[in-house]
Amino acid sequence: MKIRRSSPSSGASVMAQIVNLPQLGMPELKALWQQLFSSEAPTHNRRFLERRIAYQLQLLEYSKTNQPLVTRNQQRIEQLIALEQQPSPKRAASRALLPGTLLSRHYQGVDHQVVVQDAGRFIYQGRPYSNLSQLAREITGTRWSGPLFFGLKARPKGSTATKQRGGR
Repeated sequence: MKIRRSSPSSGASVMAQIVNLPQLGMPELKALWQQLFSSEAPTHNRRFLERRIAYQLQLLEYSKTNQPLVTRNQQRIEQLIALEQQPSPKRAASRALLPGTLLSRHYQGVDHQVVVQDAGRFIYQGRPYSNLSQLAREITGTRWSGPLFFGLKARPKGSTATKQRGGR
């Protein structure tokens, strides 16, 4: 369906044109369709024609570009994309553990100590681990968020997981 980019009537507001559609006869409605879509009306259903014409009138009127607005929106989109590509501060903080840092946790009467190695590796009881969640599972026997277990991440409000798992 080919759409014409010129307004069907000069001077009349879009709302006035839409309000006037029910007063038009079918030949006039079909002529307006022809002018807007550059094709014959696909049906004799008046309600369908009125709705599609009203939509097309609004589309033509309100899709006119406001170049300063388009430019500002494009800049906002670029800023959002740039922000999305940066690591979140929370994740960056948990990954920024310096080698040699000692993480300790008292769990079920036992003190557990983990040494942070380079490249995000950890040593616990002389054995290497690739992430804190593996370690937390080794210690507790259940699935845990490693950063949450070692206090690097705050527990979500309203969470009872720590109480149920015999934690802190």
